[in-house]
Amino acid sequence: MKAEDVVAQFEMYLSNERNYSQNTSFAYLGDINTFISFLKQEELPDLLHVTPRVSKFYVTYLYGKYTPGSIRRKIASVKALYKYMMRENLVEVNPFDSTILPKPAKKLPKFIYEEEMSAFLDHIDVSNPKGLRDIALFELLYGCGLRVSELVSLKLSDLDYYNHTIRVFGKGSKERIVPVHEVALERIQTYLKNSRTIFKSRNDEKDDFTLFLNFKGFPLTSRGVRDILDKELQRQESMMKISPHAFRHSFATHLLNHGVDLRSVQELLGHVSLSTTQIYTKVSKERLKEIYQETHPRAKKHD
Repeated sequence: MKAEDVVAQFEMYLSNERNYSQNTSFAYLGDINTFISFLKQEELPDLLHVTPRVSKFYVTYLYGKYTPGSIRRKIASVKALYKYMMRENLVEVNPFDSTILPKPAKKLPKFIYEEEMSAFLDHIDVSNPKGLRDIALFELLYGCGLRVSELVSLKLSDLDYYNHTIRVFGKGSKERIVPVHEVALERIQTYLKNSRTIFKSRNDEKDDFTLFLNFKGFPLTSRGVRDILDKELQRQESMMKISPHAFRHSFATHLLNHGVDLRSVQELLGHVSLSTTQIYTKVSKERLKEIYQETHPRAKKHD
């Protein structure tokens, strides 16, 4: 069997058996293609004949080119491929089983302070159809702590106006129900009434299901949300350098700052493991330190 046939089968496995999203599958395949390019560049055996020695060589090769986190992810992807190959009896051992990986860098999630968030949302120009859509999607992104992939996948039928909730399909197509505050719902209803119909009329292939459409009437993409945010920050002449994912980080951090328990935040975010959510407690504690230093009479600096 050729290496490209193995990769094609693995892609089907990720999609059909693991129920991974298209973006996740693309990420795995990108990492695997990096490894395949390395093998060809170094004139080494193909995927079916890789040894543990080659795997160690590959990790060394990645050092200096990628961050510790990227190296760990790339090796995890290739390791998953070989686990699949073992299951299919294509190889006898996983050459990456004993690979020593770099320790992950301890980086805190980047979030937006509450005052900055309010200022950003309040300064979006809602005098035109595009602005009405943008305020609706950012209110929802921040108000529900959604991943961008979850936001652009939302259907009109996922909204429950009566119960003030929204149905979200997260990683692995896992479903969760998330509460939505009144302001976000009002923004969405205004967008649906005054903007979405205009966007939809520009596309002959009408989409009657996707919640957020782009200017030309096609379903909004994750890249599209990134572009919208960049342009809005530029329009507002904001100094913030953030990604759409910062809205999710801010959602979790702000809830914890206001006393919401960790388990509730875990459920709202759709995290499988509590340890994934615990990183936000570190962010919250750092913020409490700042507040303490700024407000306690004896902690303030004296001239």
